[in-house]
Amino acid sequence: MGHGCRVEDETYLCHCPLLSNSPPTATSLPTLASPLPVTIEAVRQAGARIEGVAHRTPVVTSRTANEMVGAEVFFKCENLQRAGAFKFRGAYNALAALPDADRRRGVLTYSSGNHAGALSLAGKLLGVPVTVVMPADAPEIKRAAAEGYGAEIVPYDRHTAAREEIGQKLATSRGLTIIPPYDHPDVIAGAGTAALELFEEVGPLDLLLVCTGGGGFLAGSALAARAAAPRCRVVGVEPEAGNDAQLSLRTGTLHTVKNPDTIADGARTPYLGQLNFAIVKALVDDIVTVDDEALRRAMRFFLERLKLVAEPTGVLGAAALFEGAVEARGLRVGVMVSGGNVDLHAILCS
Repeated sequence: MGHGCRVEDETYLCHCPLLSNSPPTATSLPTLASPLPVTIEAVRQAGARIEGVAHRTPVVTSRTANEMVGAEVFFKCENLQRAGAFKFRGAYNALAALPDADRRRGVLTYSSGNHAGALSLAGKLLGVPVTVVMPADAPEIKRAAAEGYGAEIVPYDRHTAAREEIGQKLATSRGLTIIPPYDHPDVIAGAGTAALELFEEVGPLDLLLVCTGGGGFLAGSALAARAAAPRCRVVGVEPEAGNDAQLSLRTGTLHTVKNPDTIADGARTPYLGQLNFAIVKALVDDIVTVDDEALRRAMRFFLERLKLVAEPTGVLGAAALFEGAVEARGLRVGVMVSGGNVDLHAILCS
């Protein structure tokens, strides 16, 4: 199928011809109780806005993975995105959409790392000053990346302080615009462009697995899936220690898990964003969890078989597939790999 270059038993599919994938009719789309806070049109607009700036990341296949799970698996490698994560898509989209006056004053965010780096890089490219409220125990590689792009880092203790409160005070005193890491329409729309590209590359899928923290990636991916392949089952995956999204979806009420103890630092978010939760409730089929050992095994698979570096949060979807947390046998499965910013020694030797 398609074309690509072969590395041992793995095939890297880059810009494969689109398979049969007719646009869904109005009657094939899910019936929604109320309009969603972000639309597929916004995702498509974001795609046009970031075109030529964000990488169109490759889709990778693996015969070994297919045999392990009995499915045809397509990994969308956002670990190869600029700044090392899908976050660059939403960050750049949000800054590019800002009025000139807001850009000149600067922006602020709060992030454990990937959004911080992404927004900092986007700010550097667009000439927008960036301030980041970051936990003092964030991975050094992620702090260094944000600082390297020119951001001002404001550290805080995640166990004693609330990042939103710190950020709001700073933004008010300095006149900065807050661009949160996931609960923002332009951030969600930008995140959704990765899944939209995946469907353009490989055609309809039966199952889409998406890493889940604050829910921006999941919400954006669900919008793309429902437009490109309405029958595709969309499943979020989060760490077992921080299953707030799972509880929220299954009960219909927003749950909070404070400071979950997991190596998946990008998924240590306490709760889903309000905008994301509305989309997740409407469009996502289920949310499952995996433990940290499953994440380590998935990371090793990426290193040894795919020759790719992926961070713990980035392999949440892959881990769920490998561990059998979702039924995939006989299906065409898309797996969103969200990022590759990882301290390998700290994770693999712990």
